[in-house]
Amino acid sequence: MSSIIEIQDLTKRYGNLLALDHLNLQVEEGAVVGFIGPNGAGKTTTMRILTTLLQPTSGQAWVGGYEVTREPDRVRQIIGYMPDFFGVYDEMMVWEYLDFFAACYGIAPQVRQGMIGDLLDLVDLGHKRDSFVDELSRGMKQRLCLARTLTHDPQILILDEPASGLDPRARIEMRELLRELKQMGKTIFFSSHILSEVADICTSIAILEAGRLVAYGDMAEMKKQLRAHRLIEVRVLGELAPLQAFLLGVSEVATVLAAPDVDLPPDTLRFDFSGDDVALSQLLSRMVAAQIPVVSYSEVTGDLEDVFLHATQGIVS
Repeated sequence: MSSIIEIQDLTKRYGNLLALDHLNLQVEEGAVVGFIGPNGAGKTTTMRILTTLLQPTSGQAWVGGYEVTREPDRVRQIIGYMPDFFGVYDEMMVWEYLDFFAACYGIAPQVRQGMIGDLLDLVDLGHKRDSFVDELSRGMKQRLCLARTLTHDPQILILDEPASGLDPRARIEMRELLRELKQMGKTIFFSSHILSEVADICTSIAILEAGRLVAYGDMAEMKKQLRAHRLIEVRVLGELAPLQAFLLGVSEVATVLAAPDVDLPPDTLRFDFSGDDVALSQLLSRMVAAQIPVVSYSEVTGDLEDVFLHATQGIVS
């Protein structure tokens, strides 16, 4: 696969504030990349540079093979940008709103009519075609804005907090819509502060802090990179003391955790393990041979919050 978005040493200063600090990132064609980080990390600044709305202080970025500062018109033809805040027009119907933006892209009137119907069906707003835009709910406005970004059938969608301010049902609807766009082959680069939403849909995750990329990869890679040891959970019949004593003599075992230090049942503990799958299997055999009554034995898989907390330090540029 080739990179459809490429960022090299991208830097942006606002006076003495360093918003982006030599950022490097590549997004493959067809990927869905979740761009996350603390407030003030530089996510929106990055997106505004990629969408040609902001000039970098130094560095370069290419979108679809076009350099964003030298070929902005080319970039705009192949991207759909959904900002974190967008305006709507008073006394404009939903279909008129889409028709206006389609006309801005030079789409012929006879083409626009059918296209608008298709877009409204895609975002489940066909029944609101003749409603006024300012009367729509927040979730409907978000879906309408997403339809607006699709009027010229862009290859790449750059979405800044598409689920921001939505209630749980509207977030689910937005997530399903992004999944459908993924199935259509769109490359989606979106920011979010809702970590569970990112984990549910993205193929890769990029974590930004203080203008620097601190982690990038798919979930499995990220966990492997950011957690040196595997976390193993064991449940036994009876007392934990024999198991705890046994684990003290295992070289691959580091920290052993049990209640009340962590929120676990009284018959369960967790420990950090540095060995591979073969060593993990052998350890279970050794426990059984030592007559430790093991009921369950499994690896604890972390979620995106674990990855985020491991990668970031709470720094804001």
